[in-house]
Amino acid sequence: LCAVLAFSALKNNDKVGVIFFSDVVEKFIPPKKGRSHVLRILREVLVFRPERRGTNIAGGLRFLTGAIKKRSIVFLISDYIDEGYEDALKIAGKKHDLVGIKLFDPREADLPPVGLMRTVDAETGETRWVDAGDRNVREAYARWWRAMEEARIRTFRRSGLDEIRIRTDQPYVKPLMMFFRMREKRW
Repeated sequence: LCAVLAFSALKNNDKVGVIFFSDVVEKFIPPKKGRSHVLRILREVLVFRPERRGTNIAGGLRFLTGAIKKRSIVFLISDYIDEGYEDALKIAGKKHDLVGIKLFDPREADLPPVGLMRTVDAETGETRWVDAGDRNVREAYARWWRAMEEARIRTFRRSGLDEIRIRTDQPYVKPLMMFFRMREKRW
């Protein structure tokens, strides 16, 4: 996904940069033109390992707003499992042409009825036992997931920002092509 976006920018002779963030900004490669720069970014995308585990979308967006002065097209790639980024998203969206790319695994939306299962929070490392055999637990999780999705969708709509949803179990080319065609018609 990053390679497609970066090489598209290269083809248009645009600058490409990247901000890697967790709960802090971990690495920033300022925008530049050129094939060697794009290849450097792609190498970093492939080998980068965050030092921290959390997520702070607002912090990443505030860094973007302060670091990039010229209006730019920005793709924010995330699973958006975070809270409190709404204001930072609006501010960054007013300064830049911000497009959200939501990456998700459809299996994250529902717990399978498999009984007692051990879960590990990828960000905190916290282990928890969940009784996925309990219908009430599965329904509560599904409600939480829907509420997070609805809040994200509302936030993007209120901010007037575009979003692309990309499933991990399907090719990403079709959603990208549909998005760029839609944008082309709009312009």
